[in-house]
Amino acid sequence: MYRIRFHGRGGQGMKTASRILGSAFFLEGFDVQDAPRYGAERRGAPIFAYVRASRQAINERGVIHHPDLVVVADDSLVPVPAAAVLQGLDAHTVTLINSHTSAADWQQRLNLAGPVLILPATEEAEDRAELPFVGTTCAAAAARLVGVISRDALAEAIRTELGALGSQLVEKNTEAALQAYDLMEPHAGTVTEGKAHSASGYARPDWIGMTVEDVDLAAPSIHAAATSVEVKTGLWRTLRPVIDYDRCSRCWWVCSTFCPDSAIAVDADGRPDIDYDHCKGCLICVAKCPPHAIEAIPEHLAQAAEETNA
Repeated sequence: MYRIRFHGRGGQGMKTASRILGSAFFLEGFDVQDAPRYGAERRGAPIFAYVRASRQAINERGVIHHPDLVVVADDSLVPVPAAAVLQGLDAHTVTLINSHTSAADWQQRLNLAGPVLILPATEEAEDRAELPFVGTTCAAAAARLVGVISRDALAEAIRTELGALGSQLVEKNTEAALQAYDLMEPHAGTVTEGKAHSASGYARPDWIGMTVEDVDLAAPSIHAAATSVEVKTGLWRTLRPVIDYDRCSRCWWVCSTFCPDSAIAVDADGRPDIDYDHCKGCLICVAKCPPHAIEAIPEHLAQAAEETNA
């Protein structure tokens, strides 16, 4: 099975690259998976997409952790830990970087065991997310490196995936793609299929038992032994959590469990009560209460209300 990852930035077309390569594999008779992976859709943020292709049914799922080929559309991502460009690379992995820097320099910088190839970068764009046709050229270069995708299949895949954008854009992308395809001709077939990862040899991990303190000592209770209830930490408070018992669902455990100082006690009927002498006003209970029965009010207003009621 071929396992390929594309790394780039939002707006550079890595999702499109994976779809083009996946379609080209499909036209050559492969079973294919292709998918992007990114968080919030933000232009310029690191993203990646991946492709699996096999002559047999594909049973693997999820992100590719041990790729046969890693394609880096933007070389500025290589040193960024969050981009995870180098994750899972080994001596079998081929790394293709779109860069002005030579392969020898990258090999020395990264100390990679596997081969490093360069896809000569196009002219710099003011916005790196707008590098022209970089997604299409990366897909085409990858298609040539695996050595099993023809020029015709690549061109057809581009027409299939980009046809809705109009004939002019399809023509420009196809031209850029075929140039990249031909450029990788000397390295055709460099990328080979990785071995299958069998689950039959799975070994259960050895577990290490960790001793813990007795709950009476470990619990963060202000009323536990070795703590001082005389320290009125409630004086630190600027906002006071107040319980609306008409809305309280008596779930008994959420607010009391999340309170970091155990300043909320619950009686036998599930009614919570806040110890204002020791509540610091962190308002975790306000955030965690499922029915939103706890609200925060300014401490000076709460004190004024107490004085009025007194």
